[in-house]
Amino acid sequence: MAKRLLLEAEIRDHVGSKHASRIRRQGRIPAIVYGHKKEPRAVSVNTHDFVEGLHHGHRLMDIKINNKKETVLIKDLQYDELGKNVIHVDLLLVDVTEKIKVNVGIELKGIAKGTEEGGIVEAHVDALEIECKATDIPEVLLVQVKELELGDAVHASDVELPDGVKLVSDPELLVATCHAVAVKEAEVEEVVEEEIEAPEIIGEEKEEPEQPTEEPESKEGEK
Repeated sequence: MAKRLLLEAEIRDHVGSKHASRIRRQGRIPAIVYGHKKEPRAVSVNTHDFVEGLHHGHRLMDIKINNKKETVLIKDLQYDELGKNVIHVDLLLVDVTEKIKVNVGIELKGIAKGTEEGGIVEAHVDALEIECKATDIPEVLLVQVKELELGDAVHASDVELPDGVKLVSDPELLVATCHAVAVKEAEVEEVVEEEIEAPEIIGEEKEEPEQPTEEPESKEGEK
């Protein structure tokens, strides 16, 4: 079992966007620790250490709060508007012996046989929900697609899971398919001829339209 990352957490005495921004400028990420029927605690963790652990696939971490070490699972991440920097973290307290439900991303592996016939492989979901011990959470679920022919599909029940991992998602959930490339029919556009006005010649006198002559109204008694 890989060694878990240990983070030093500091209690946050204040919450709110203004205080959170100040903490981020200090090189730390605001976080909330909750679970196991304990009161949620507002803390902060070192940005560099946390992001490094995240990039190395750590989802289960140890944090030390007031010199007490606890095990947490990264439950939710909040990113900035550009989707680049982590600006807030939800950490769920877990017992390493208990089973928990968690979403794990999928990764398609192999080149499908159907691609030799012009087909393409399409993923329909990006994660599956599983149940296992906190220490057995896989970094990713590998989905083998090399045997897929045109028209074949992979469902959640077809995904091979590691020992001790149970599928929670619907077994019939569509995970990936191999299908022919859809060719769009050429759209025929109707060309509408527009009336072209004759160009106006500078200096040419325009004919004034004839004004209709009005008949004078007959006066009463006029013969």
